[in-house]
Amino acid sequence: MREFKKSSKLDNVLYDVRGPVVEEAAKMEARGMHVLKLNIGNPAPFGFRTPDEVIYDMQRQLTDCEGYSDAKGLFSARKAIMQYAQNKNIPNLSVNDIFTGNGVSELINLSMSALLDSGDEVLVPSPDYPLWTACVTLAGGTAVHYICDESAEWYPDIDDIKSKITDRTKAIVIINPNNPTGALYPKELLLQIVQIARENGLMIFSDEIYDRLVMDGEEHISIASLAPDVFCVTFSGLSKSHMIAGYRIGWMILSGDKSCAKDYIEGLNMLSNMRLCSNVPAQSIVQTALGGYQSVNNYIVPGGRIYEQREYIYNALNDIPGITAVKPKAAFYIFPKIDTKKFNIHNDEQFALDLLREKKILIIHGGGFNWKEPDHFRVVYLPRLEVLKEATGTIADFLSSYRQD
Repeated sequence: MREFKKSSKLDNVLYDVRGPVVEEAAKMEARGMHVLKLNIGNPAPFGFRTPDEVIYDMQRQLTDCEGYSDAKGLFSARKAIMQYAQNKNIPNLSVNDIFTGNGVSELINLSMSALLDSGDEVLVPSPDYPLWTACVTLAGGTAVHYICDESAEWYPDIDDIKSKITDRTKAIVIINPNNPTGALYPKELLLQIVQIARENGLMIFSDEIYDRLVMDGEEHISIASLAPDVFCVTFSGLSKSHMIAGYRIGWMILSGDKSCAKDYIEGLNMLSNMRLCSNVPAQSIVQTALGGYQSVNNYIVPGGRIYEQREYIYNALNDIPGITAVKPKAAFYIFPKIDTKKFNIHNDEQFALDLLREKKILIIHGGGFNWKEPDHFRVVYLPRLEVLKEATGTIADFLSSYRQD
């Protein structure tokens, strides 16, 4: 019988955020063990619920969603997204510049596939959300990682970005608010990135899925609003802000100088048509979700779940000897640093496996986010306070005697 093998394109694609550590956790659960999952950014398992009006709206419209929509999405959804983008001061756009997708993940893949030829380079942050690196690689390109500086609130290192631009560089990716660090980028920094793109003829891809999960009275600024003369693709969706990750509804917005991207836009249209359309029932609730009461705002102020859990996890992790962490300003992740000398850590994936096997706590090691040193890990602070208190106590107990071989 003929043997079928995976495509050779996958040989260089790494996606450790869903890799060996997560697979080991699944095996443990299959043996009846309870694993505390501090690895997933899906709000539903932690008791966060979709707003009632969104559920009601989908129920009422479900029978109207049996066929597929325009490849870019329902007009009502795209119009609501356009109005949302205009409220964020994103310039030079119309309804036809908006594409809906089965979550932002599908659109990242589509956007890289339309852009890259073999050997083309894309500047991607380190640490990153690893889907960006994987999609660049799968499309035949090369992800060139620029450093985000932990000592400077995890902001992108502008000098490092400049040093890594070559004649093969096509675009720069930013993740703002950031996953895995929770950083929020100020206007001054965004303007510097826009200037780099302007001077080097680069596209800007901005992943802004957490733009409605900003704390401490801070404001999220979309980089596209600062770049009317630069071609930008902005990604967002409802998965996090409306607690509906399973519905799979995201979008991308094309703005700025589209005259330099006619062929690219033609490619996006072709790929969108090839998959027919995104999830129509999920598209049907975009207008209600964006235009209605924003219940997420209750979570991100003092007294709200996400805010209070952020406060606790930041203080609790910094209280553990050998652990330090920068306070996140947005999203629901924190990316603490571990003293590798104190614990003799030389393999961060092994550290995550050891914690999982001994304490049944699942975290993602820094290498899963294309961070090259074995000195970080990501914690999701979506679990309730009592769960986080137990988890951080257990991690502290584990580290009190941990030394890697």
